[in-house]
Amino acid sequence: MPTNTLKWGPTPTMPFPVSDQHRICYLKPVVTNPNIIIGDYTYYDDSDHPEWFEKNVLFHDEAIGDKLIIGKFCAISAGVTFIMNGANHQMSGFSTYPFGLFGHGWEQSTPSQNDLAALSKGDTVIGNDVWIGREAVILPGVKVGDGAIIGAQSVVTHDVPPYSIIAGNPARFIRRRFDDETVYLLIKLRWWDWPAEKITKNLDFLVNGDKEQLAQLTAEMK
Repeated sequence: MPTNTLKWGPTPTMPFPVSDQHRICYLKPVVTNPNIIIGDYTYYDDSDHPEWFEKNVLFHDEAIGDKLIIGKFCAISAGVTFIMNGANHQMSGFSTYPFGLFGHGWEQSTPSQNDLAALSKGDTVIGNDVWIGREAVILPGVKVGDGAIIGAQSVVTHDVPPYSIIAGNPARFIRRRFDDETVYLLIKLRWWDWPAEKITKNLDFLVNGDKEQLAQLTAEMK
């Protein structure tokens, strides 16, 4: 048995859960920025140093303090980029040019802390069990619901409902993955919070999508 594997699935604290290759990397063990918070088992798939995922989080200005929060069991494809609030320019004046950045007499136009707060659209939050396709771009402050799928090369400018599929530039709603009742039960079930042993014992249910079993499991929570 590989050293990075337990009886009840791979160890979430090991960066490379697939023993014979290093293109799939669990992100929680390798991310160092305290303003990037990632749940267990979420991985980044990239043939070129997936452990360097943080380079894909752009304009993450410490002075603004915004967070990138990604839930558990997310699958993030190569080239996915998160644009943070540091990329925003003031639009209230006649020019959006960041004069203060360059100094030499222009520093008086440097944004104050209040100005920076006004530019922020808040934290970027990705739910649990989200699949983000290759080279998608997530803009600042976007909230992506649990179970959503984002198509390759999409540019996500608005919040994404749980268990919906979106794609395009700008990304638009394609369809819901399941009917409303199933989505409600899945959100209630929160299987991603189960202990590893329970997840392992219910893999057939998670992979095959038995709606009767879903109803039974959620009923047992009462």
